[in-house]
This record gives sequence, C-alpha cells and structure tokens, in this order.
Amino acid sequence: MTTTIEAVRAEALFASTVQASEAPAGDRVRDAVTATLSRHGEAGCAVQVAGEFGEHPETAAARMGWCITTVRAAFDADPR
Repeated sequence: MTTTIEAVRAEALFASTVQASEAPAGDRVRDAVTATLSRHGEAGCAVQVAGEFGEHPETAAARMGWCITTVRAAFDADPR
C-alpha cells in the first residue's frame, strides 16, 4: 500500500526529468524529489501527473509504477 508521503514523492519523481532508462541511484532519486518539490510544490507535481495521465495514459501508468517502486527503494535505503 502506498502511503501519502510515498505518493507525494512518486508524483515529484514523475514530474522530474529523471528517466527509468537512467537507472538512477538512490541519492539521485532523493535529490530529484527534493528539487522538484521545491520547484513545483506538492500541488504542482500533482497537476503535472494529472496532465500526463490525461494526455498520455498509455505511458503515464507505467511511469507512475516505476516512480513508486523507485521512491520506495531510494527512501528505504536512505541512511538519514
């Protein structure tokens, strides 16, 4: 089950420029989430996610699945 903080982080990763093909390390994911939330805020990230689901639902679902899995791994491994 996705928690609220995981969902916010996943939306931020989704709205970032980080791509699955990069196979980003945890620190890259955490930095991207922090920077994207700072730039767009929670609501702004949610708006971008909604827009992608509206315009490109065929790819948005797969990206969100990757974002959730990646955020879980990156933040569970966070030594902070």
